[in-house]
Amino acid sequence: MSHPSGLDWVRVVLRGLPLAVLVFGGLAVLLLVRLVERPLFGLRRPLTPHITQIVCRTAFVILGIPYATTGTPMRENGAVVSNHAGWLDIFALNARKRVYFVSKSEVAGWPGIGWLARATGTVFINRDRREAKGQIKVFRDRLSVGHKLLFFPEGTSSDSRRILPFKSTLFAAFFADELRDFMWVQPVTLRYIPPTGADPRFYGWWGDMEFAPHLLQTLAAPRQGRVEVVYHPPVKVSDFDSRKALAAHCEAAVRAGLGDLDVEAS
Repeated sequence: MSHPSGLDWVRVVLRGLPLAVLVFGGLAVLLLVRLVERPLFGLRRPLTPHITQIVCRTAFVILGIPYATTGTPMRENGAVVSNHAGWLDIFALNARKRVYFVSKSEVAGWPGIGWLARATGTVFINRDRREAKGQIKVFRDRLSVGHKLLFFPEGTSSDSRRILPFKSTLFAAFFADELRDFMWVQPVTLRYIPPTGADPRFYGWWGDMEFAPHLLQTLAAPRQGRVEVVYHPPVKVSDFDSRKALAAHCEAAVRAGLGDLDVEAS
């Protein structure tokens, strides 16, 4: 996928500067509130997730990207699983429902993104079977205080037009004795409709694509497409015989939510 060579830098600045102030200003406010929230509530975060939601909703206003949701975010304890199209997913999934991403440990050290991830309560894990018991305890602790943990079972981002096979290994922890009987999983589909006349993969950020060019392309778009988040009915882990069966169900639901997007016009 190619990026435009002649960017409208006026539009980049008019959108990019307010977005930067919003994101990093929101981070500063969140960290200040967390200084009070942490000693009073521990793992519970009754205040700071509202800051994250406000920032994410406002980001779409600044970008000029219409945002809509269908379905109902689950109330049960458990996890959310979604397709992964790129960096915009973070805003799309946080804007409607308070979730806590589960990410590979390397992300914690990334400049900018790592700071934001740590501040917003992301759970960092090493994909090492020797650490499985410790990870299950972390999940149990977070779920017990009402956190909704969000996983990307594809394991990587796609071009936003297709669903990659879900890795069932990511569902294995859900079947631990400490989690299985009370845990629910809600499949969610992210639908990115490109601007009229643009590459259908316009909002996808995948493979070896660099972040900065894709961000600039999004900021410079004269007309934007839209983002839709589809919440599917949650299912109880104990209703499934295996992680593979649960992964297959969730993948089918997310894939159905994408529907005929590959032929849909904005």
